[in-house]
Amino acid sequence: MTTLLVIAKEPVPGRVKTRLTPPFTPDEAASLAAAALADTLRAVAAAPAARRVLVLDGAPGPWLPPGFDVVPQCAGGLDERLADAFARCAGPALLIGMDTPQVTPELLGVDFAGCDAYFGPAEDGGFWALGLAQPDPGLLRGVPMSTPVTGAVQRERLAAAGLRVRELPRLRDVDTAADAHAVAALAPHGRFAARLARCTAGTAR
Repeated sequence: MTTLLVIAKEPVPGRVKTRLTPPFTPDEAASLAAAALADTLRAVAAAPAARRVLVLDGAPGPWLPPGFDVVPQCAGGLDERLADAFARCAGPALLIGMDTPQVTPELLGVDFAGCDAYFGPAEDGGFWALGLAQPDPGLLRGVPMSTPVTGAVQRERLAAAGLRVRELPRLRDVDTAADAHAVAALAPHGRFAARLARCTAGTAR
C-alpha cells in the first residue's frame, strides 16, 4: 500500500496564509489554515494507506488526529523539502499539501498498478498532489516552486524520466480570499467552510 505524505506548516499567525490578510486578520488567517489542515488530515486518515506521515514545519497541535507519524521538514527551499519527504519513503508514496481542504479520501486512494506516477495539477499553475511508485528525490530538486509554471515543469520532469503518469483532478489551492470562498463552497460541511463563515461574519461587523 501507499504512504500518504502531508507537507504542512504549523498555523501560526503571521507565518501562514499571509495572502488572506486583508481581508482577514493574521489570527483569522491562521485559524483558516488550521481548519484547512484539519480537513486535509481527516481525509488522509480515512484513506487507505500503509503509513500516514505529516512532514511539519513547526509543532503539532490539536488539529492532528491519531495515526500519523510526524517528521520535521528539512532546511532549504520547497523543492528540497518535498524531495526530502519522498527520500524518507521506501515504497510508493503520494504527497499532498495543506491548501486543498476539499480533498476526499477517494481522491487519495491511488493504485500504482499500470502507472509510475500520479500528478494533481492546481488551478494556480502548481500542483496539489504528486505520487511516485518509486520515490526519487531527484525528480523534485531544482523545480521552481510557487510560480505559474511550477506544475508544468514538474509534469515535464516526470515525462522526461520516462514515467507513466496518471492525472488526478485539477483542484484549487486556498491562497486568496476568493480561493477560500470557492473552496468552501465545494466542501460546505467541512471545518474550513465553518471557520470561513465565522471569520467572514466577524469581518462584516
